[in-house]
Amino acid sequence: MTEEKLILTYEWFKAFPKDDRVEHRKITFHNRYGITLAADLYKPIGATEKLAALAV
Repeated sequence: MTEEKLILTYEWFKAFPKDDRVEHRKITFHNRYGITLAADLYKPIGATEKLAALAV
């Protein structure tokens, strides 16, 4: 199986305004079937502890 390379955009195009208290970045990961998925990761700025996550 060849690894799929996704091209991600980094412009803010969400329906909600950007919040300066939250870090936002694009990530990719593989699901259990080997499919490459893209996601938006939101994390409070300055957070160092482990945090709960939700993938939708």
